[in-house]
Amino acid sequence: MSSKSRLDRAYKTAKVVNFDDSSKIVLFSDCHRGDNSFADDFANNRNIYFHALKHYYAEGFSYCELGDGDELWENLSFESILNAHKNVYMLMKLFHEQDRLHMIWGNHDMVYRDPKYVEKNLSTYFDPKIGEDVELFCDIKYHEGVVLKHSETGQELFLTHGHQADWWNYLFWKWSRFMVRILWKPLNVMGIADPTSPAKNYKELIKVERRTKKWIIENNNLITIVGHTHRPRFPEPGDIAFFNDGSCVHPRSITGIEIENGEISLIKWQIATTDDGTLKIVRVLLEGPRKLIDYKTD
Repeated sequence: MSSKSRLDRAYKTAKVVNFDDSSKIVLFSDCHRGDNSFADDFANNRNIYFHALKHYYAEGFSYCELGDGDELWENLSFESILNAHKNVYMLMKLFHEQDRLHMIWGNHDMVYRDPKYVEKNLSTYFDPKIGEDVELFCDIKYHEGVVLKHSETGQELFLTHGHQADWWNYLFWKWSRFMVRILWKPLNVMGIADPTSPAKNYKELIKVERRTKKWIIENNNLITIVGHTHRPRFPEPGDIAFFNDGSCVHPRSITGIEIENGEISLIKWQIATTDDGTLKIVRVLLEGPRKLIDYKTD
């Protein structure tokens, strides 16, 4: 199966979410939430991420996570990740309970494409305070893709993880998972990067982006928003409509994409220092806002 056929399938089977100019949606991906060990890349940014997500919840945004939310290559079970970052999952639970949470699986959490696995591991968790299981993400569904469809203009935005254009990490993800657990996790602690990851291999990154752009061109320049490579991308109207929201494991910052008032923006959340030496978490606008309709092709 080629990159084209994998992306075709993700698009054709995508969950359709209607939106309009009053809708507010935030996209993050590649959180790689782990067990808070030395190998947990998310741990360094968890306070930034939690603060940002609290902001979006309070402001009425819906949250779309574009894959690799949970690091299930390095970690054997979701339980250890939940225990390490319970405040994050309790906040995500609030989004889910209000039907404001849309989840996509990536290569590092590809086990979530199995509904039975999701139901068994994410529906409930054991609460030691009361000594019994309580609801977590009851009836949650993971998807390979999500299509945001504007209810007035009919314009579509295709959201997926992006590993469909990375044949090794799509077809041989179990082998990659095995190598990460046995070899690359301990080496990662010592600062040695996994060469099979496009996020850490520039030549592979370029190949993945090129395959995705080719698919976008063949599909009438459909706005496509991915993660996977961890490299933020924000094209101008008229260019190839290839967006990437970056990741939540950048050094000391996270990046994402906001959709609000019919416009799209690339944003970053980071820790800044005030003149009196106080540290605070701030939102920085990197690109945009640009009107979505300006990317529409007839």
